[in-house]
Amino acid sequence: MHVLTDNFELYVQGFLGTVELTVYASLLALALGFLMASFRVAPVGSFRVFGTVWVNVLRNTPLTLLFFAVLLGLPRFGVVLPFQLFAVLTLGCYTSAFICEALRSGINTVPKGQGEAARSLGMTFGQTLGTVVLPQAFRSVIPPIGSTLIALAKNSAIAGAFSVTELLGTYKPLNEMGYNIIWTFVWIAVGYLIITLSISALFNVLEKRYGVAR
Repeated sequence: MHVLTDNFELYVQGFLGTVELTVYASLLALALGFLMASFRVAPVGSFRVFGTVWVNVLRNTPLTLLFFAVLLGLPRFGVVLPFQLFAVLTLGCYTSAFICEALRSGINTVPKGQGEAARSLGMTFGQTLGTVVLPQAFRSVIPPIGSTLIALAKNSAIAGAFSVTELLGTYKPLNEMGYNIIWTFVWIAVGYLIITLSISALFNVLEKRYGVAR
């Protein structure tokens, strides 16, 4: 227990760093995921191609390699940002590909007649997607989106290897100070458990309130 009590401030700093990364990256992932899902079902061919390339490239690229490409590659092209912002961009873009596919699967569950009825009323593609199709699709994909964001929270641990303050990175100074590595990781695991269970609880509430009855 003294590993936690003696270094409580360090653990809190890492915990809040992981929470911050998770929240910002989740918001970016949701926004990009919705956008790419719209591109994937758009009537414009160039949009569909862009969405398909985005999803296939990001889903099939190891996240660690993506971190290297963003944090070490972009500065070579004059893009210099704080490492934490780079980490948010990397996690958000990577996760958006999975959010996109979850939403697209939800869109496919919406009867085609819904969209046809909306178009017969004179609604544009954007209006049909935003007010008719996506709200119904989202209701059916709340659980997989929740699981994807839980995975994002755990993936944020990779950011610690790139000088970003997060929970897993707290083991380095504690190990150097000679603390028991097992108990160091036990308290780190407890921190991640709190974060993931909080996300799970949030999406359970959303599912009960807005999810499709099965």
